Amino acid sequence: MSIVKINALTVPAEQREVLEQRFASRAGAVEGSDGFEWFELLRPVEGTDQYLVYTRWRSEEDFQAWMEGPMKAAHQGGAAGAAGGDRPRPAATGSTVWSFEVVQQTGPKRA
Repeated sequence: MSIVKINALTVPAEQREVLEQRFASRAGAVEGSDGFEWFELLRPVEGTDQYLVYTRWRSEEDFQAWMEGPMKAAHQGGAAGAAGGDRPRPAATGSTVWSFEVVQQTGPKRA
C-alpha cells in the first residue's frame, strides 16, 4: 500500500497568505512525478499555527526520487536562482516531516 508524508509547517499569521500563494503558484509541480498519488495543503482553523502538507506516494522510493530530483531543484534556487535573483525568505519558521504507511483505507460507498 501507499505511504504518506506530512510536513508540519509552522507559519506565523502574517505569512499565511504568502505560504498559500506559493503553493498555489507551484500547482502542477509534483503531480507528474512517478508514484505521486495525492496532495493537500491543510490550513489550521484554531489552536495552532501549523499548516499540514499532505502527500501520498506509491512507495518510499518514489518519494525519495522526487525529494532528490524535482523537489531538491525547486528548493535550491529554482527560477529565482537561475535568473540570478534573490530567493524569497521562507514563509514557514519551522518544519517537521512525519512518515506513515497506509495499512487500511476506504472511500465513500457507491449507491
